[in-house]
Amino acid sequence: MDFTPTEEQAAARDLAAEIFADLATPERLAAAGTDSDAELWKALCAAGLPGAVEDIGLLGLVLLLEEQGRVTAQVPFAANCVYGVLAVAAHGTAEQRDRLLPALRQGSVVATGAFPARGGVTASAVGTTRAADGTTASADGVLSGIVAWVPWLRDASVVLVAADDRTLWLVRVADARVEPVELTAPWAAGRLVLDDTPGERLGGLGGLGGPGGSGAYDDVLAGARTAFAGLQAGVCAGSLARAVAHTNEREQFGRPLAAKQGVQLRAADAYMDTEAIRVTAYEAAWRRDAGLPYDTHALTAAWWASEAGKRVVHAGQHLHGGTGADLDHPVHRHFLWGRQLDAYLGCGSEVLQELGESIAAQGGTHDENSAR
Repeated sequence: MDFTPTEEQAAARDLAAEIFADLATPERLAAAGTDSDAELWKALCAAGLPGAVEDIGLLGLVLLLEEQGRVTAQVPFAANCVYGVLAVAAHGTAEQRDRLLPALRQGSVVATGAFPARGGVTASAVGTTRAADGTTASADGVLSGIVAWVPWLRDASVVLVAADDRTLWLVRVADARVEPVELTAPWAAGRLVLDDTPGERLGGLGGLGGPGGSGAYDDVLAGARTAFAGLQAGVCAGSLARAVAHTNEREQFGRPLAAKQGVQLRAADAYMDTEAIRVTAYEAAWRRDAGLPYDTHALTAAWWASEAGKRVVHAGQHLHGGTGADLDHPVHRHFLWGRQLDAYLGCGSEVLQELGESIAAQGGTHDENSAR
């Protein structure tokens, strides 16, 4: 394994870091409330970063999302890339790729995903209906059910819906009913209500396989877990950086708080947890890009992001003392994002159970070291 970024990946990461640093300031984030930052999204798209993900792969996307997480930038970058660009590029038909990818790359069409399948949506094929972007006809079906909350749904034009049978459907948000939902983190979320809503089957009615022999559903889910784990690595790194700066500047009895052993140990634990999230996300992404099976590695990354991420953002807030309790302080935003990502990834115990069942089903062939 070699996680050293390629020249293209490093250039994209540095460009993303520059844009996020310039535009995702605490003042702009506070002014946005729970909405996304349209100007920031426009800048990212103008720089070609959503489209670059096809070339730099999932590992490249993880690097970009780390930069987003460091500043908790409010844009649908992860959702659009995972559930839009990468999903359509890997599993769409040739016609779907030609029709949908240009707009997804440019950001003029924003995608998100109703994932994973939780027993709430049924789909049935009915023949010809309107395509996901409303421009052509396509042989597909209708969907019914409710998804309690979908991240960045209020920003999206298209939502990739995972039905109960794990088939994937592209649904125009305009054809569904969207009810605003406020989450722990300001992710412009919504409740998705489908009532015989037309949908377009990703990959056509025959369906397609995915990298490493996985099906489309398994690949998109594993990719999403990996990407959002990378986002959590950035959130934790940003939280820890703020805590380090605060404890070095804040003095007690004439000495910086950072000189205290208890503070050092807490920060060291948070650093180790952050690195564990990062390296497991890198491994899963690298394996996906190399065409290797990575489902259990994505679960491992999700578990670390959920369990360790929760510890890190709590530590970051705690190390700020009373300042960390201020809802307007930037570190509190990292706390909210960290807790929301914990919930979105499935919470540690749920992910650990799924990981154990997956390893058992494979006869224990998964590398045990990567789960530690």
